[in-house]
Parts: sequence; C-alpha cells; structure tokens
Amino acid sequence: MQLTHEENQFERKTFPITLVCDHIYFQQNIGSLFRIAEAFGVENIIFLGKDIPLTPRKINKTSRSTHLHVPHTVIEQTAEVVDYLTSNNFEIIALEIASSSKPLKEVTIPDNQKIALIVGSEIDGISDELLKISNQIVHINMFGKNSSMNVVQAASIALYEITS
Repeated sequence: MQLTHEENQFERKTFPITLVCDHIYFQQNIGSLFRIAEAFGVENIIFLGKDIPLTPRKINKTSRSTHLHVPHTVIEQTAEVVDYLTSNNFEIIALEIASSSKPLKEVTIPDNQKIALIVGSEIDGISDELLKISNQIVHINMFGKNSSMNVVQAASIALYEITS
C-alpha cells in the first residue's frame, strides 16, 4: 500500500549544502530545483544572475510550494558569489564535464565542512570564474550519445550521491 506524505518514515534532516545555480532561468527548472533541494535537505539556494524569474505562480507548479520552505538568495554578480564561497570556507564542488573533472562517484566530502554544489546554466553550463575556484569538478558518467542532461536531473543525482 502506498503511504501518504504524512505516513512516510523518512527522517527530517538538513545538510550543510548550498546549491549554487549559475544563471538558471527556465522557471520549470527553478521550481524543480526548489523541490529537489527540499527533498534532499539542502540548507540554502543561491541563484546567480540578473532578473532571475522567481515568479511564485509559475514556479509553484513544479516546486509544489517548496520555494516557501527553502531559504534562497539572488546574487547578481559572479564576483560576489566567488567572494562569498571562498571567504566562508566552503568545499566547492562544480557539477560539469570538464578536462579536469572526475566521475561523481569519486567525489570526496570532507567532514564538518559546508558544501557548495554548483550547477550550471541550461545553455552555457558553469562559468569559468566558478570552475576556477572549485575544489572538485565532477561529472556524471553517461553511456548514450548525448553528453549532457537536464540541470534538475543532474542536481538530483549529485545531491543523492553527496547526502547518502
């Protein structure tokens, strides 16, 4: 028998993870990122970019109201995010296919350290400025012809790996 939301046995937990969304503008993705962040106990979301469309009516369709429960900030300038992450001792993990990236299953999560998981724009991926400050660059091994996946699906896989 399927359990209701109230009947599930999952432990409520928050992880010291900040999800950094580098110039993500599609509202369905934004709503879904709220939902997956809430599901995996993410502490906070930073949306990087100008004019991030955080219109509740459109986001609510995919967020299922989780945007009301996950703390989030919009920061317009990349330099400000770089400063925040580097000055607050985050373990910065970029989810990107790059010449120096390693498979996600090889990610190392330091004990007692805040984590910033950076996911990139639907069009351009993660900016070079953010890749340069990353302690680890990881990718998801894929076996088909396509070399990328939707940012929400990728974030979901990465958050599962990091929190389990």
